[in-house]
Amino acid sequence: MHRFMPAACILAATLLVSAHVQAQQPPPAYGPPINFETAKKVMAAAEAEAVKNNWALVITILDSGGNLVMAHRMDNAPLASIGISRGKARTAVDFKRPSKALEDGIAGGGAGLRLLSLHGAGVFVEGGVPIVVDGKIVGAIGASGAASGQDAQVAQAGANAAK
Repeated sequence: MHRFMPAACILAATLLVSAHVQAQQPPPAYGPPINFETAKKVMAAAEAEAVKNNWALVITILDSGGNLVMAHRMDNAPLASIGISRGKARTAVDFKRPSKALEDGIAGGGAGLRLLSLHGAGVFVEGGVPIVVDGKIVGAIGASGAASGQDAQVAQAGANAAK
C-alpha cells in the first residue's frame, strides 16, 4: 500500500519515534481510505481556518494508502509549499502520527537524529496530521505556507472536521 520505504525503515523509524513519544498511546490502525465527501469537509474546515487567519497555504489530503485525494493552493501560497504540504501529509500517514512528533524526535537529538538517515522517509516538520474516523486512520492532511505551527493549526482544524 505504501511506496518507497521498505517496511524495515518504517519499523525502525517508528521505534525511534516511539521512544521519544512514550506518553502517547499506540497509534490507531489504518482504516479504509477517506471518501470524497469526508475529504471535502476536511478541506473546507482547513481552508476556513487559513482564510480566518489570512494565511496563504497549500493544503493536501491523502488517503490511508498515501494517495492524493485533494490538494488546494490558495492565492499567493508559495510554490514550494505544494510538495512540502504533500510531504507533511505523507509523513503523518506513514508514521501514524503528526509530523510534529518526528520533528520533536529529531530536535531531541541522540537516537532521534537517526531519522535523518532514512532517505525519502518524510518531511519532519510540523504541519501534517493523520485523519482519524471511528478510531482508524483514513488519511492525512498537510499544510504549508505559513509558520509550521500555523500550518499545523490549519491541518488540525481540517482533521477535526472528519470526526
